[in-house]
Order: sequence, then C-alpha cells, then structure tokens
Amino acid sequence: MTNIEDSTVHDLWSRGIADTIIRQCNEEGYHSYVMDRWAYVPGMLLMAMARAGVQLSNKDYYSFMQRHMESFVEEDGSIRTYSLEEYNLDQINQGKNLFLLYDQTGDDRYAKAAHLLAAQLSSQPHTSEGGFWHKKVYPFQMWLDGVYMSSPFLAEYAKVFDRPDLMDRVAHQILLIERMTRDPRTGLLYHGWDESREQEWADSLTGLSAHFWSRAMGWYVMAIVDSLEFFPITHPERGTIIGIFRRVCLALLQVQEKETGLWYQVLDQGDREGNYLEASGSMMFVYALAKGLRLGYLESAFHSAMMKGYEGIVKHLAEVDESGVHLHQICHGAGLSKDRNGSYDYYISEQIVSDAFMGIAPFLLTSLEVERYQQQVIVK
Repeated sequence: MTNIEDSTVHDLWSRGIADTIIRQCNEEGYHSYVMDRWAYVPGMLLMAMARAGVQLSNKDYYSFMQRHMESFVEEDGSIRTYSLEEYNLDQINQGKNLFLLYDQTGDDRYAKAAHLLAAQLSSQPHTSEGGFWHKKVYPFQMWLDGVYMSSPFLAEYAKVFDRPDLMDRVAHQILLIERMTRDPRTGLLYHGWDESREQEWADSLTGLSAHFWSRAMGWYVMAIVDSLEFFPITHPERGTIIGIFRRVCLALLQVQEKETGLWYQVLDQGDREGNYLEASGSMMFVYALAKGLRLGYLESAFHSAMMKGYEGIVKHLAEVDESGVHLHQICHGAGLSKDRNGSYDYYISEQIVSDAFMGIAPFLLTSLEVERYQQQVIVK
C-alpha cells in the first residue's frame, strides 16, 4: 500500500491527475464538454488546474485554465452561454477563476465579467430571510450546493474589489442554510429546504428534503472553508462560522466508515441495501478537513480522520495505469425536483460512473490541499 504520509507521493498524485486531465481534454469528447458551456463542473475543473499550476509551478496547468476561460469571456466582459436572467447559482461557480486571471493579466474584461456575476447575486431571488433561491426555476428553495457555487465567489469578490459590506451577505447564506437544514440529532444537514413547502420532495411541515446526501454536505463544508479564507478577522460572524464548520466536521466524523475512512452516498445509512461508498463526497470532506487543519480552523485531533479518508480514496477508489489516473464510484449527478424526489431509493439509483470530472476535479483539489497541509506539517 502507498504510504501517503510521504509528501512526494501526494505530489505524484496531484501531478498525475493534472496530466491525466490535460490528456483527456485533448480528446474530442472531453474537449467539447469543457468548452461548450459555462457551467459549474467545468468551472471547478479549471479552478483545480489553475491551483495545480500555481502550487506545482507548472505553466501548462495554469494555461489550460486561461485558454478555456478566454474562450468564454468577451472583451466587454460578457460571458458566452451565460444568462444573468436565469438567476442560477450554479452559473457563478466558474467565475471563481476570474480573480486569478485578473490578478495575473490585469485585463479589465475579467473584472467586468466578475462585476456581471456579482450583479446577478445582488438581485438573486431569495427567501423571506434573504436566502438565495438555488435557481429562478426552483422558487423558495435553498440547496447546500448553492452555497458553494456562490459564497466563495462573493467573498473573494468582496476582498478583491473592496466591498466589505458584501461579507455580511456571504455570512448570512452560510449561517441561514445551516440553521434551516441541520438535524439536531445527528448534526448532519439535509440536502435542501423549500420555504413554501410546495415541492413534492419537501416535508409538509419543515420544508426539508428527506436525507443527508454526501455530496450536498461536501459542497457545504467546501463553501465554508473556501469563503473563510477571505473573511476579515474582525468580521463579527467569522468566529461563529468557524464554530459551525467545526461542528459540522464533527458530525461527519461520526458517519465516516471505520474500515475504509470513506463516506456513504446516503451518509447515515451505511448498513442499508444499495448504499455505497461514494467518491466525490468523500473527496470534498477530506479537502475541507485538510484545509481546515492547514488554516487553523480545526485542531490537530482531526488529522487522523482526514488522513484515513485520503488513504481510503487512494486505496479503494483510485488507480493508475498507462493512460493515467482513474477514479471510481462517482455519483454522476443528483438533485431535487418532481422527478428527483430525494428518497433513499432515488439517491442510490443515480448513475455511478468512473473518471467523470465531477469526481476528478475534487480529487485534484483534495490532493493539492492534502499535499499543501503535509508540507506545512513538515516545515513546522
């Protein structure tokens, strides 16, 4: 078994994943997937590649992100295939790449594009308490997914363009959805909440969806740890958010599978028929734990659970062959709608795939973060 305590091994995993992504995207099908539409999964993939470029000092990885982003952002700051009027939080995620591009190039079109996305959030439809609807077509619904799509973007926007007032809005989204979706018994968060209680998947009394979906909680913990990076230390909600983050991470440790260190698709029902250890959610939890440890939001007691999770990914879900790095047991997609009722049977029935960017992108982000944390430990 690979000794993942060796930081050189982490380096090999991150480089291997990034090289595999470039190789795959030279193939026609993958290339069109990244280029055809401004969307959250390609956006996360590009962000992972840019971080790899910076952290591993590889210009090819950074250029991969820049080349693809240039194909979307026009000189006037408009974005190809993006529509503000959709009011879709998913469409914000790819915009996280704009800040690095603006910093590195000084090209004003990237600032203009960031202003465009921020304008969407300034008028995003919202619940009675100001919680962003996930999409215009999903009225009065807050999903854990949406906090990741929008909050780290808005937090970095607030810092880059000196808009400290916007940090209050970021904090409000993070705290509101936790208050609305948290189960007091387990500490886990339900996937979604419908203020109107009109959706078929929503409980008629609480408005909550029925289960704790792994990737939904993965989006949420990543949202917190990525947003906190930009919070001023004097912000009045910063300490509360760090406390919420620690409390959620403790709840996740209670449902971490003991033998493998991984997490199930439906988090609290590992012994139920059809449930399985899912890659993307497990990846996101390890990412959040590693980054939380590195930045001091979590104490060292979380170290062993984080490392066991990463070891579980490498040992049980990943493999390497002549074509590169592969990842298995990825939930291809899940949501909440009339045809996606949020039941246990629904979550386990969604397609399970290998090598999808929905898993590969967080694998790269997680490997980079674990490597960075380990390097910090070695230096100390």
